[in-house]
This record gives sequence, structure tokens and C-alpha cells, in this order.
Amino acid sequence: MAVLPPATRPHLIECQDCGTISRLPAMPAPARATCPECDAHLRHTRTDPFTVPLALNLTALVMFTIGAFWTLLSVSTAGQFRQANLLTGPEQLRSVGLWELAMVVLFTTFAAPLARILCMIVVLVGLRLPHRPPGIRMIFSWVEHLRPWSMVEIFLLGLFVAYVRLSKIAHIDLGPALLALGTLTVTVLAADIMLDQHAVWEALDAQAPRQAHHSPPASLLGARMVRMGCDTCRLVTRGRDGALCPRCGFALRHRKPESLSRTWALVLASMILYVPANMYPVLTVIRFGAGEPSTILQGVRELMDIGEWPLALLVFFASVTVPVLKMLGLILLLITTMARVRMHRRDRIVLYRVVDAVGRWSMIDIFMESILVALVQFGAVVTITPGPGAIAFSAVVILTMLAARSFDPRLIWDRAGRATLEPTSLRPALDHA
Repeated sequence: MAVLPPATRPHLIECQDCGTISRLPAMPAPARATCPECDAHLRHTRTDPFTVPLALNLTALVMFTIGAFWTLLSVSTAGQFRQANLLTGPEQLRSVGLWELAMVVLFTTFAAPLARILCMIVVLVGLRLPHRPPGIRMIFSWVEHLRPWSMVEIFLLGLFVAYVRLSKIAHIDLGPALLALGTLTVTVLAADIMLDQHAVWEALDAQAPRQAHHSPPASLLGARMVRMGCDTCRLVTRGRDGALCPRCGFALRHRKPESLSRTWALVLASMILYVPANMYPVLTVIRFGAGEPSTILQGVRELMDIGEWPLALLVFFASVTVPVLKMLGLILLLITTMARVRMHRRDRIVLYRVVDAVGRWSMIDIFMESILVALVQFGAVVTITPGPGAIAFSAVVILTMLAARSFDPRLIWDRAGRATLEPTSLRPALDHA
């Protein structure tokens, strides 16, 4: 087999899971590299890392426009009719006084997904221009920060649960926006898979010189120079902790500041809020003047009563099991890291990856409620109103997500002691697919 020509330049890269710094040789396309210490994904080169992602993101923008402003669902009962789009739920939540919940739903289903798509389009178009747009590095830096808060795919799952519950009390018609959001989810996923973020940064480096080094504050002048990788753009450089990255302008941190204490604080706060989230009602369904509030567990029981066992299990797992397991998982990681446990470090990294990935899926219940509240407002016939438990539960989800992001998994290796601090040479594997 003929050897493909190198597509990248040799460079150092830091694993964000274990902190191992490796030497990546010139990599052909397509090829992938993994961390020798914890098997984390380091880089996956692509044959065409810019054109295909740009086309997919332009398609995603069109699908988002349709999905946001056209009809998702329309409901009719007793001669009354209502329809909802992506913005109807937040507006209805605001109108009943739950502006906090409205802001959460609006940001995660509208603002964050739209901002992420627009940022990617600006960056990928800017790479084709002879002069890069101002602030393009900062724009690309925010793409990764917005990723966990963009939850269109979770919203669609919550929409499906709402559809099942609504089908028992009203006639439902599906709108064109539903298909558009489904296409959007697939398109964004494909764009993320086809994008090589390192190639974007390398193209930005080649297109214009890096930002000048800023003089560190007086408090950093005596700090020791260490080799560290930027958490935003992944550039490995020698610098002082707290100085600005010469590539993206974000603060360089050898490790996340006060990682363990911040994570403990966020986990404890989420544990406290988890009690009212399950004790207070999240929804109240009133039919012909009669009804009673229901908690998360009562909502699961209602799904079981109408024979929807798979959905009942899904809601129970996402809204009850996942938050508990996530808090317990973070506590286990915190205790073992503080105790400097050396055993099962790879297993704990896998646990951290799972905890970081699954927490956002607990928003299914919140999105389901936003759809129900937006559609079921039929006066004396049937009305659904949200309860205070929904605010507490959304706070639990957000706090556990922030806790996972504040925990630095590299401390698992640091506290247990490292075998070597010298960069390790890698041999990336060719992707023959």
C-alpha cells in the first residue's frame, strides 16, 4: 500500500483526561491518535476537514431556521386549537412567572445551538478569505464551550415523551419543524465528526501570526515556567499559570484552579436541591376543574398506567437514576483523588467520561414540560401548569454539569504520582475505512 503524504506538522499535544504530553509526528489523512496512558482520543485527521463541515453547517443553519420558527406540534380538543414552535415553550414559561426555567430552555434549545452553528460558519468561511475576520480565533474558541449546552437532540426526545402523554388527551398533528430539527441533529453530528479542530487551528496559525505574548501580571512574574496545554485550543507551550495563551488568548492553566473544592461545592449544592426537585410538583394537570400536582416519580407512574413502560423507564433513568449516579460518581472521583489512590486510574477516567457525557440528558423532563405547558392551555377543558420542582430539578442538572466540568481528571494521575514527565512519542494509526 502506498504511504500517504504527511498532512500535518509534528507537534506536542496534551491529553485533557490524564495530562500526558505526547509528541505527534506528521500525520497523514485520515489517521487517528490516542493517548498511550488512558486511551483518550487525541486527534483524528480528515482528508477534507473544511469543505464538508462548512456544507453541513450551512445545511444545519437552514434546518435550524425551519425548526425554530415553523410549527412543531399542533393540538386540538373540544373545538379548541393550539400550536407550538421552538420559542412557544419559553414564552409560556415566562408568562406564568417561571422566567428562570424559560431562560434555561431558551438558551439550551435556541441560543446555544444557533450560536454554535453561526460560529462554525464564520470560522470556516473566514479560512477561505485572504484576510481573516477580526476575532476569528475567539469565535472558534467558543465553539467547544457551547457544545455541552446545545441540546436540540435532547429536546427532541423530550418532545417525543410529551407527544405520547398528549396523545391520551387531545388530537395531535406533527409539523414540518419536527423533521427539520431531526435533520439538524444528524447534520450537526456529522459536521462534528468530519471536523478536525486541530487542522482549523493550524490553518489559522498559517494564515496569520499568533497573538503576541502579553506581559503577565505582577503577581505572576515570579511564577515558575512550566509546559502546559491550553484547555481551549490545545496548544502546548511553556508559560506561567494564569498567563494568556499566545494562540487563542484564553488563560493558560496547568490544572483547573481549585478544582476539587469547586467540584465539592457544586456537588453538595446539587444534592441539597435534589430533595425539593423530587418533593415539589413539576406539573399540574387540571381537567374540567379537577386535578392535582404531580412530582417526577408520579409522572413516571402516569406513563406506566397508560402502558408506556419504555418511556416510563426512559424518564425514570434520565430524571432519577442519572442525577443520583452522577453525584455518586463525582463523589467517588473526589474521594479517590484526594486519597491519592493509584489503582484503577483508567477505570476512573472512564467513569469521569460517562459522568460528563450523560448528565445533560436529564433535561428530557424539563423539555417535555415546556412542550406540555406551551400546548395544553384549553381553559376549563384541560390546562397544564409547571411547578416549582421543575426549577429545582433544572438547577440540579446544571450544577452537576458544572461540577463535572470543574473536576480536573488529570489530578487522578497527579495525586497518584506519574512515572515520567517527559513527552511520549506516538505512532498514529491509519484510518483505512
